[in-house]
Amino acid sequence: MDNISLVLQNKIDYLMAQVNDNNVNSNLSLIQDTMNSIIQQIMVHANNTNRSTDELLQLLNTSLIKDISIPTAATVNDVLLIVNELLVIQNQSSLFYSAIRLVSCKDIKAAHPNSPSGYYYANNHNIYCNMGELCRQDGGWTRIAYLDMTMNCPSGLQELMTGGIRLCRREGDSAGCRSNVFQTNGISYSQICGKVVGYQKGTTDGIESNFNNAYIDGVSITRGSPRQHVWSYIAGLRSDSNTGSTCPCNTGATNTVPSFVGEHYYCESGTNSAPSQVVYTGDPLWDGKNCPSLEAPCCTGTGLPWFFRDYGNATITDYIELRVCGDKNWDNEDTPVQLYEIYVK
Repeated sequence: MDNISLVLQNKIDYLMAQVNDNNVNSNLSLIQDTMNSIIQQIMVHANNTNRSTDELLQLLNTSLIKDISIPTAATVNDVLLIVNELLVIQNQSSLFYSAIRLVSCKDIKAAHPNSPSGYYYANNHNIYCNMGELCRQDGGWTRIAYLDMTMNCPSGLQELMTGGIRLCRREGDSAGCRSNVFQTNGISYSQICGKVVGYQKGTTDGIESNFNNAYIDGVSITRGSPRQHVWSYIAGLRSDSNTGSTCPCNTGATNTVPSFVGEHYYCESGTNSAPSQVVYTGDPLWDGKNCPSLEAPCCTGTGLPWFFRDYGNATITDYIELRVCGDKNWDNEDTPVQLYEIYVK
């Protein structure tokens, strides 16, 4: 058995000792913390064996593991058995029953204030919780969308390698938006926090006014149906100009944003001169850095690179939609993305 498997097995043995030798009701927090640690170990193992985290977590929650031959199948199967035993305990314990009703990271944080950031099993889902401060707000954030370049590009986007950087661009060389919808699985929220990192290619056109089509060259974040605007990440034409398709936040800009966007946007360009048909990998967009010339005000947004929306006392369950948009094909312009991360609370 490899070292990771030994660590995982030790954690499983420790958990079972707590379940068998102690009063289960008095050790709920300990069991939750240990299960979280087990899932973290599975993630480490996924990285070391080139198996996706989602795949291993799926194996954890199904009996299909019995039919799959992998070097650590026995170890993961042990975890499956532990989870099944815990589910039996949950059905028999009123305290565990109340724990099942914790559906969000905010609920977990309220019940167990010292809970660390990491993966938790709640509301029949494995969820990632950020228990630290985000967007200048206290912890208890549930992550509902995440992409980095260790992962495959999601539906609607396809891989682009350029300048030694791996990115995800609109699928298909045609104008329009490519959409991904992220369900909240019954979580009620009143705040949204997130960030996006992308790059400019070619002659990006900034912003227009047709909300349900490609109203920006960039990334649109909305909620629910009909769409309600959350945030716009706009790619301006160039940072040394204040006319035409440049960022509305550029000094002296003559263009404005539509009323449905208001102040809820970030805009940046990747070039300080007339753009050519390349991806400007030297200046990532929307990171609050490298805003030269007339673009300087665009890097002063509060909270950059994170966006934040607070809906007060509202209780929202809408899904979140992220669209990568462009009003022309790749040969003219594109805004491939490198990372996105969205939380609700």
